[in-house]
Amino acid sequence: MDREDFNEGLLGFLDASPTPFHATENMAAMFANAGFTKLDEVDKWELEEGAKYFVTRNDSSIIAFTYPKNEKNYVMVGAHTDSPNLKLKPNPVIKEHGIVKFGVEPYGGLLLTPWFDRDLSLAGRVSFLDMQGNLQDILINVKKSIATIPSLAIHLDDKANKDKTVNKQTDICPILTVDEEFEFDNFLRWQLDRLGYPDVKEIYASELSFYDTQSASYVGLRDDFIASARLDNLLSCYVGMLSICSVDASKPMLFIASDHEEVGSESTSGAGGSFLENTLKRMFSDYDAYMQMTRTSIMISADNAHAIHPNFPSKHDAKHTPYMNKGVVIKVNANQRYASNSTTISKFLNSASLVGETTQRFVTRSDMGCGSTIGPITATRIGIETIDVGLPTLGMHSIRELAGSDDAHSLYKILVAFKN
Repeated sequence: MDREDFNEGLLGFLDASPTPFHATENMAAMFANAGFTKLDEVDKWELEEGAKYFVTRNDSSIIAFTYPKNEKNYVMVGAHTDSPNLKLKPNPVIKEHGIVKFGVEPYGGLLLTPWFDRDLSLAGRVSFLDMQGNLQDILINVKKSIATIPSLAIHLDDKANKDKTVNKQTDICPILTVDEEFEFDNFLRWQLDRLGYPDVKEIYASELSFYDTQSASYVGLRDDFIASARLDNLLSCYVGMLSICSVDASKPMLFIASDHEEVGSESTSGAGGSFLENTLKRMFSDYDAYMQMTRTSIMISADNAHAIHPNFPSKHDAKHTPYMNKGVVIKVNANQRYASNSTTISKFLNSASLVGETTQRFVTRSDMGCGSTIGPITATRIGIETIDVGLPTLGMHSIRELAGSDDAHSLYKILVAFKN
C-alpha cells in the first residue's frame, strides 16, 4: 500500500473512531473483511492451523492473530484504543443561569485549555433494558456539534495570558442549550430511536465522551503533517491493524489494542488485565508450547513519541531529539519506563534496514519525568521481550495533535517486513 492510500484510510479511521468502542468496532469490521474469523471468549475455541482470528473484550479492546502450523516465534504489535478526553458524569445535567450544561470528568492526562471554544459532539456506549426484558449495549455517535466550552472573555480575566489555570470541576462544563425542559434520558432515547431501537424500557447506564467534530486533515505547505484528535494512540492502532491484514496467514503475527492505557491499564480490558494472557494460553494450551512461544516472540509496543518542539527545544535532551517525517522513534529508559533493550532494538533496526527505513532514538531529559506505555506492563505480565517505539508527535494529549505524514507509513512497512 502506498503512502497516499495509507494516509487517506488513516484520516477516515480517525474520524470514524471518536471513542475506544468505535475504534474497536471499526477494527473488527476491517478484520472480518480481511478474512479473520471472529471468536467469542465465552465459547470453546476450535482453532484451525492456517486460519486468522480476532476477539474483543468490553467492546473496547481487540486482539487479532494468525495461526500458522508449527510456528511459535510471533511478531506482536501492541497499541491502545483510548485517548484523553472529557467523560460525561453519570448524572450530568446542570441547569443554572438560563443555560443547560453537562458535568464532565477529565479522563487521562489531557491538556485542558485546547478544549475551550471547540465544536463538541458526544459518543460512546449506552446500556438499556428493552421491552422484551433483554439487556443491550449500543454504541451511539451524535456527530452533530451539540456543545461548546466558552472561554471567559479577557475583559473579565486580566491574567488569561499570564498564569491561566483551569478548575476541572467548574470551568470545563460544556453548554448545550437554553431549553430548560431538556431531559438527559429523553436525549438518549432519541439517539437510540435514530439507531433503530425504539423499544427502550429503561436506560441503566452510559459511558459517553465529548470529542471535537473537526475532521482529521493534512496540514502544511506540502501536506507535511496530519492533524487530528486521538492520534495518541489511534495512529498506532491503524498501523497495527493494517500490518496484520497485509501479511500472509503463514506468518506468526498478533496485534492487540487495549483500552485504559491513559489511566494506568489496570482493568479487565487494559494491558494490565488478563486479555492477552488468556488469549495466548488458548492458542497454546500446552504449557511448554506456551513458554516456547513467549520466549521466542517479540512485542513491539507502538505508541506516540515526543517530537522536538521547535518553540521549546530545551525540553529535549540535545542528543535525542526526534523530528517529524524522519522515521520511527525507538524509546529507551534506564528505569524501564520503556521496555526496549539492546536485543529488541537490534531486531527492530535490522527489520527497518531491510526495507530502507530510517529510525530515531529518544531518551527523556534526566531531570524530567518519563511517560509510560503498555510495553513494560506486557513484558512483565507475559514475559515477552519487548521494544517501545513511537511516531513523532506534537501537541500530545491536546484535543488536536500533530504528526508527520510520512512516519506512520514508515512504521507500517517495517512491521510488515519484520523478521523475528
